[in-house]
Amino acid sequence: MSKIKTRYVCIECGAITAKWQGQCSSCQAWNTLEESREDPAETAHRFAPLTQTSEVVKLSDVQARDLPRVSTGIGELDRVMGGGLVSGGVTLIGGDPGIGKSTLLLQAAGAMSGQSRVLYVTGEESAEQVALRARRLSLNNPQIDLLAEIRLDIVEAALRDNPPGMAVIDSIQTIYSSALTSAPGSVAQVRECAAQLTRLAKQLGVPLFMIGHVTKDGALAGPRVLEHMVDTVLYFEGDTHSSFRLVRAFKNRFGAVNELGVFAMTDRGLKGVSNPSALFLSHHTERVSGTCVMATQEGTRPLLVEIQALLDDCQSQSPKRLALGLEGHRLAMLLAVLHRHAGVATADQDVFINAVGGVRISEPAADLPVLLAVLSSLRNRPLPAGLIAFGEIGLAGEVRPAPRGQERLREAAKLGFSTAIIPSANAPKSPIEGLNVIPIDRLSQAIEAARQLND
Repeated sequence: MSKIKTRYVCIECGAITAKWQGQCSSCQAWNTLEESREDPAETAHRFAPLTQTSEVVKLSDVQARDLPRVSTGIGELDRVMGGGLVSGGVTLIGGDPGIGKSTLLLQAAGAMSGQSRVLYVTGEESAEQVALRARRLSLNNPQIDLLAEIRLDIVEAALRDNPPGMAVIDSIQTIYSSALTSAPGSVAQVRECAAQLTRLAKQLGVPLFMIGHVTKDGALAGPRVLEHMVDTVLYFEGDTHSSFRLVRAFKNRFGAVNELGVFAMTDRGLKGVSNPSALFLSHHTERVSGTCVMATQEGTRPLLVEIQALLDDCQSQSPKRLALGLEGHRLAMLLAVLHRHAGVATADQDVFINAVGGVRISEPAADLPVLLAVLSSLRNRPLPAGLIAFGEIGLAGEVRPAPRGQERLREAAKLGFSTAIIPSANAPKSPIEGLNVIPIDRLSQAIEAARQLND
């Protein structure tokens, strides 16, 4: 009988070491080594290749073709995935507990069951619990094949016997292989089960969804290699105390990344939001200082988001700089540019920035609206009604263009905005009906334009 060995595996890069240590010697990450037990006789089985070896061919001889898409029946989910399901595509979806991962995929399974066979594998809930959720969601007689099982060999047999048009694994951390001695949810089990299911899905041409747990830091639990195995990685975002949910693509081999799907959680499940800009705009009865609306771009979708700023007299020697939904380090840089190139000092002020609606904005086009909101709060003067702005600000005080400026402006005009302060490089070649565009090149010009609009 072979001897069981104990080893330690890095959940970030998958490196293996014989002893535990605080820092991974491969990727230099701290506290990422987890214990794993392995039978040496099974090493070859675990590291079997995912695909069969093929002969070498010239790239020019390969006939590229567009992959056919199959709609999931949920428009916002199709948008995030690049247009729908792809044969053999494997999607990993993660998010906080109770955010709506199982609800969304059960709704998609119900919509897909009318056109093809759907297999839903539940390892966390019983069949009765899934049936109760389906009844709560008012799924109209869904013809879904339900399998309450956590053993990998039985799940694989169910997929091979009658390959479905869509399969859901809820969740990958509960599936275990009897070929390994470690417990379900361990690094070795998650990696092995995900690799076997990914290989099988591609061999059978089955679109496969895998639900993944997340850690306290918000990252997907298990080895980092899990995200490299799959074709698409989706994250559920949003506050559990809010009714709105965001689904964002961080990896997509069959479509664009950073696409955003917006849902509203109702008593009948998740409903797609056709006009998400309305979620991120506050409705004030009168003009208030410290707010500026920006036009951002999430994938192919333009969104209007309200940026709020609050400046208050600092009561300590170290003024606070806090940004929610935006980058905190960039805020400190922007305040330095504001002082150097516009002569506005905030060293004696606590500065708080917030993006309304819980959305996270990572693009630098938020620089200009952030500083306009800061100035509005500092001077206690509201910005003109119907004003939007976007543009990146450099350390020299210049305002740089943002990508897809025309789409942003058209979205603003569609929602009734009348004035836009934008970089000169984003100025439209032909006028946009109902929108007065003010092109600027420097931060000082943007501040002066906002002042003149207020006069």
